[in-house]
Amino acid sequence: MPFHSIKTYGAERGLSCVFRQWDARTDCQLMHGYSLGFRFTFAAETLDRRGWVLDFGEGGFGAVRRWLHATFDHTLLVAADDPAREKFEELARCGLADIRMVPGTSCERLAQHVFAMVQPMVHDATQGRCRLRAVECFEHGANSAVYEQPDAQLQQTVDDVMRAVLERLE
Repeated sequence: MPFHSIKTYGAERGLSCVFRQWDARTDCQLMHGYSLGFRFTFAAETLDRRGWVLDFGEGGFGAVRRWLHATFDHTLLVAADDPAREKFEELARCGLADIRMVPGTSCERLAQHVFAMVQPMVHDATQGRCRLRAVECFEHGANSAVYEQPDAQLQQTVDDVMRAVLERLE
């Protein structure tokens, strides 16, 4: 894909949530919070009529923005396999927490989860012209993790080969 654009949805956006790494042998096993940030890398073979990979306004990124706030703003993230899951669900029933069940609470797992949820939104917003290439989740400036499209390297190689073949045919 020759065109890439990056949208950073930083910690200043206020996606403040609480979670824990239940299997950690450090203080990360305790509930703690961050204002999470996300960096999205989008890719497209062609640009839209305005010359953009993805409209970062309502017409393109709007659904993603709404989902991010609904998922990460003032919520308690609970890993699906957390042995204390029932206790967290009880907090929700008592009105003490707005929980979101996620596959895992590491930056790596959150980046993967966000990728899985956002890719269909990007596809719909661009009628398949653009795709999500990678998502980075960061807790703060020192800790982050990236989840990249599983076949990104293969897809880039195929794209490069196809482009070279087409250029030779011209």
